Amino acid sequence: MKRPVLLVLPVLFCTASAFAHHGWSEYDANQPLKLEGTIQESGYVHPHGFVVLKTPNKTWTAVLAPPTRMENRGLAKEMLAPGGKATVEGYPNREKPEEMRAERIIINGKTTELR
Repeated sequence: MKRPVLLVLPVLFCTASAFAHHGWSEYDANQPLKLEGTIQESGYVHPHGFVVLKTPNKTWTAVLAPPTRMENRGLAKEMLAPGGKATVEGYPNREKPEEMRAERIIINGKTTELR
């Protein structure tokens, strides 16, 4: 009787982790942000890419889309190179004042929709 339980547990853990991963409610959609700055660091990684953006007033971590979505929409890894300029539009994290969820990113005049 223990075998069925052992088979079900991995499914439950995967399901819980999927729900935890997509917790977009932690971002405040009532407080839209538009930040312009210099990319200090970037990650073209799963589950979501990111850029660390230095603005005149603060340094932000912007959570981007998964790499496959960014690539399919024309945002190549090279476009996120440190030292480049970017504009990021999105929403601030409710509990992490230095983090935002990016809806779009503009680099060299090219807008990429991320959601």
